[in-house]
Amino acid sequence: MIVEMRTYTIKPGRLHDFIKIYNTEIRETHIKILGNQLGFFYSEFGALNQVVHLYGYDSHDDRDKRRKILAQNENFKNYVKKAASLISTQTSQLLIPT
Repeated sequence: MIVEMRTYTIKPGRLHDFIKIYNTEIRETHIKILGNQLGFFYSEFGALNQVVHLYGYDSHDDRDKRRKILAQNENFKNYVKKAASLISTQTSQLLIPT
């Protein structure tokens, strides 16, 4: 298993807007296509205005296949159009078990 950790830094004052858009417009599709959502968090201390998604995949190939399907999904494309203006940076890390 590998875990993808995606961290989004949201523009100040827009964190709850981002979370609302995610919850109402794409969460269900995200989970259906990507599968194993291990967590969806936001920061309260330290680096602020960050949202972290954690997804578990069987392998790199599993992740690649699921991400390609998601990228072609119309709900996802519409979500990206809405959410993109709220995001200032995005990082993605693949975590491998020790």
